[in-house]
Amino acid sequence: MTSFIIAVDGPAASGKGTIAMRLGAIYGLPVLDTGLLYRAVGVLAQRAGRDLDDAAATAEVAASLSAGLLDDPAFRTRAAGEAASRVAVHREVRQALLAFQRDFARQPGGGVLDGRDIGTVIAPEAPAKLFVTAAAEVRAERRWKQLAAQGEAVSFEDVLADIRTRDARDSGRDAAPLTRAADAALLDTSQMTIEEAADAARRIVEAARARWENSQQS
Repeated sequence: MTSFIIAVDGPAASGKGTIAMRLGAIYGLPVLDTGLLYRAVGVLAQRAGRDLDDAAATAEVAASLSAGLLDDPAFRTRAAGEAASRVAVHREVRQALLAFQRDFARQPGGGVLDGRDIGTVIAPEAPAKLFVTAAAEVRAERRWKQLAAQGEAVSFEDVLADIRTRDARDSGRDAAPLTRAADAALLDTSQMTIEEAADAARRIVEAARARWENSQQS
């Protein structure tokens, strides 16, 4: 394998996206927020008048998705997160986005991907795997502050309820449920600053990279 892939999985607002970006900068690798793909599908399906609970209809939207469509700020809202969680349960949607994600992971040199099934489904061969998590209350506070900074008025209690609902939906779905890969390093960021979490992630990846480089030479 000539591509160094870093898989960063975890639940909503665990810090995995920020950690993925930091790792991409450290190792000079492109970064893909795979959750953004599902957010885009959810929002675009709603705009087209599709039923988010209709697997075939949302899979059509997923099949037509391209990288050039991912810059819409509407994909970063609370509503987009809820829409993403609803369409992500459909096996057909996940299948439609599979090639997009795998092609990104296996490009020359590799890449960093963050999501919920990177280490288990998208790139199980990834040399470096992290499962980033935090207590639900901590994650809710992070998301609440993020939404407030974006100008969205929502209560902490509502955000916490959203987080718990998404956790249950993501972990309980039949298609590629959120779960920690057997060989993924666990990183609980509940009591960490972002700098501490990023440094802990870097040390995990550095050890994995050393093992990978040795395997390439043997």
